[in-house]
Amino acid sequence: MTSNTRDTQLLLTPEMALKALKDGNARFVNNLKISRNLLQQLNETSDRQCPFAVVLSCIDSRASAELIFDQGLGDLVSIRIAGNVINEDILGSMEFACKIGGAKIVVVLGHSRCGAIKGACDDVRLGNLTTLIAKLKPAVASVREPTTDRNSKNSEFVEKVAVANVHLMIANIKHRSEILREMQGNNEIAIVGGMYEIQTGSIEFYQ
Repeated sequence: MTSNTRDTQLLLTPEMALKALKDGNARFVNNLKISRNLLQQLNETSDRQCPFAVVLSCIDSRASAELIFDQGLGDLVSIRIAGNVINEDILGSMEFACKIGGAKIVVVLGHSRCGAIKGACDDVRLGNLTTLIAKLKPAVASVREPTTDRNSKNSEFVEKVAVANVHLMIANIKHRSEILREMQGNNEIAIVGGMYEIQTGSIEFYQ
């Protein structure tokens, strides 16, 4: 399979980009990965990259975006940070990938059994991790039920917080990035959320 070019990238719509991600995840789940010549893609993208999607995901070793979306070299701008949180550097990277790089969709991807989310539920304090965990606290606070057992031992609570965090990070992107907000308003890009289930490999999208 060949890499995206500027011509093929320009033909893509945000809706087509989302479908490509959904189709790729379906292939991953069913172990039907596309055969790719990665060395060929390496050569094809050596002068220019033309990604079609930006994926903000967690650093969890089981959640590599290229693998779970069955994509090759040059297809995704992959941004990874514990808890898939937003900061100015990440927003700037997204703006570059979309406004300059031509990506058609931004995906905020959480995942089940997330260690960072569990840490936020337990109010973990550990070196520089403390600052990162603080960015997840609004998601914890936004989940009103249950009122007891609000900790990492309550798996249902943890998953609710993970979903809430995805939605809050999407809201953060739209609020803090005029560039991405304007591009979405012009239908140049889509901004969507999703949740990766580490037990099945499947992704549920939120639009």
